[in-house]
Amino acid sequence: MSQHDAVEVILAKRDGGELSDSQIDWMISAYTQGVVAEEQMSALNMAILLNGMSRREIARWTAAMIASGERMSFDSLDRPTADKHSTGGVGDKITLPLAPLVAACGVAVPQLSGRGLGHTGGTLDKLESIPGWRASLTNDEMLAQLASVGAVICAAGEGLAPADRKLYALRDVTGTVESIPLIASSIMSKKIAEGTGALVLDVKVGAGAFMKTLSSAQELARTMVDLGTDAGVNTVALVTDMATPLGLTAGNAIEVTESVEVLAGGGPADVVELTVALAREMLAAAGVSGPDPAEVLASGKAMDAWRAMISAQGGDPSAPLPVARETHVVTAPSSGVLTRLDAMAVGLAAWRLGAGRERKEDAVQAGAGVTWHARPGDSVTAGAPLFTLHTDTPERFDRALAALEGGYEIGDGAAYEATPLILDRIS
Repeated sequence: MSQHDAVEVILAKRDGGELSDSQIDWMISAYTQGVVAEEQMSALNMAILLNGMSRREIARWTAAMIASGERMSFDSLDRPTADKHSTGGVGDKITLPLAPLVAACGVAVPQLSGRGLGHTGGTLDKLESIPGWRASLTNDEMLAQLASVGAVICAAGEGLAPADRKLYALRDVTGTVESIPLIASSIMSKKIAEGTGALVLDVKVGAGAFMKTLSSAQELARTMVDLGTDAGVNTVALVTDMATPLGLTAGNAIEVTESVEVLAGGGPADVVELTVALAREMLAAAGVSGPDPAEVLASGKAMDAWRAMISAQGGDPSAPLPVARETHVVTAPSSGVLTRLDAMAVGLAAWRLGAGRERKEDAVQAGAGVTWHARPGDSVTAGAPLFTLHTDTPERFDRALAALEGGYEIGDGAAYEATPLILDRIS
């Protein structure tokens, strides 16, 4: 490998230049090994945030992060694989019903998931509210479960894109999270290294998402689809609305309960709609036609796959889920139609109640969160329950209530227009 100097690379990007392949390879490798200092990589991250990267640079940056660790392979499976990644939102429990649904349709789902940080919930935190369930599996355990059950949701192993783990933590504390090249390469380095044959991205946009505008969400989706395509992974993205939270719950155990309702043939219409839409995209990307996910969901086969998936990871799918010790009901101040429910306000309230974490090492409360009893477009009556707040620590209620202030509107509904859930498709 050709030798470079960290300052030389920083200056090149600071001055708006394109980094060469060898500069990128050296920088990622040297940073992962501790040769490049944190403050030097911080400076480069900021230069990338301010000046951007070309498609070639982003592809090479992603490849260098993949090369920092191991690559998994599912070639030994007797069925195709497809994965899904969401950029994170509020009430976004879609992975929970989606993975068993797609498995029940004949496509294996190796879903490497993460934990929540800030107002966005983490899939592993939700599943860890199930008694006995464990997130950490070896690669051999993951492969065996995919062969027998067809779906696995687990934490990424230490060996997968270790450069990304270091970079992610650094971006979090240096104000460089929002860089589209860095977001895209972070997500896609893990997904490509994971070895899935097809990938469907759910790029969220709106108040409760990292991407606040449709144009930025579309740019991120296009960047990630290009990265996947360049790496030989059949990749497609849906851009979906996150101005309003998904479903009727944000938290951990309460989102598991809602997901099981969807698998049982019920659940909120928006959660069902997005689950089925993403399942159809995953099957198509994996080259499987025939099964209709809506019919498979109604048949109970997805519920069977859910129970098998949870049991295989030590969980008891029949066990009662944790319930928060304290609840507080917020009633509607007036009668009318709920015209707005702000995803960020709800996510912040759930976080402040203990459902999320401020730092990676913080613990979460399994039972904490927010339930809302109406969605935009629904009629509400003055004095009727609008929200129920759940926590083990009632001293948290005041700050959660403050987060909800101004987070919803009740009107006559005359001018209310529902926003489509799926805003764009990029392939």
